[in-house]
Amino acid sequence: MKNISVIGAGTMGNGIAHVFAQNNFNVTLIDISEVALQKAISTITNNLDRMLAKERITSKEKTKTLGCIKTTASMKDGLGKADLVVEAATENVALKLSIFKDMDELAPKNAILATNTSSISITKIAASTKRPDKVIGMHFMNPVPMMKLVEVIRGYSTSDDVTDKIMNLSEALGKTPVEVNDYPGFIANRILMPMINEAIYALFEGVAGVYEIDTVMKLGMAHPMGPLQLADFIGLDVCLSILNVLHDGFGNPKYAPCPLLVNMVTAGKLGIKSGEGFYDYSETKKAEKISVRFL
Repeated sequence: MKNISVIGAGTMGNGIAHVFAQNNFNVTLIDISEVALQKAISTITNNLDRMLAKERITSKEKTKTLGCIKTTASMKDGLGKADLVVEAATENVALKLSIFKDMDELAPKNAILATNTSSISITKIAASTKRPDKVIGMHFMNPVPMMKLVEVIRGYSTSDDVTDKIMNLSEALGKTPVEVNDYPGFIANRILMPMINEAIYALFEGVAGVYEIDTVMKLGMAHPMGPLQLADFIGLDVCLSILNVLHDGFGNPKYAPCPLLVNMVTAGKLGIKSGEGFYDYSETKKAEKISVRFL
């Protein structure tokens, strides 16, 4: 595999494109928004500049990486020569199924179709295509250039050959792939999201404040960031979406999202992306605690 197409130029998509390009793959980054594509290239350039400043890469490697990436707003143009397509669109079932139908139609018949979904069934996504044996989950962690893990998720029909290829490819990117089976939330979010949800419940019930909850988990459990700060980083809307997938998939009330989380998402308090979540990310109050209203 040499030609990689990445669908979605957001945080995950541009990170995935960056990593493939830095490892000498030809990358086509696809998004319906030209603005998003321009922002993605700017983000990748800035990230490379930081790596250059820290002497992790050379100026020549930066130039070569950027030279490996081209952008397009056309799915047809972007998928025609792909050996692997990685979908990194919003965590929305209907959207992903629609994208995979287009991927199946436009990508070469021998191309592998991967999704970066963090919770949605690979089997369900694969069923929207005529090549379910070539559909697989390739769940990168954010920030993609820094995080080592890739969760490789097999759908019901995913072939051994495709799984082996994606495991080997992940290692070629300098990542550590871990193979898991297709159940709601897989492993990462099946464990992480209930922890975040419980932290939100602790805040909701007045057990402790935002800073106090995060400090206990950072200093007591050696977590690099507390669960509420991490929720802000992930996006509270994404956390809610994943919890709903877990709740619907297992039918177990332990996965029911905390009412406070639901209210914050409804109010548009989504974390870093909106400028405010459990913390305030405005220029004047960056990373300060906010007063959380429960009603």
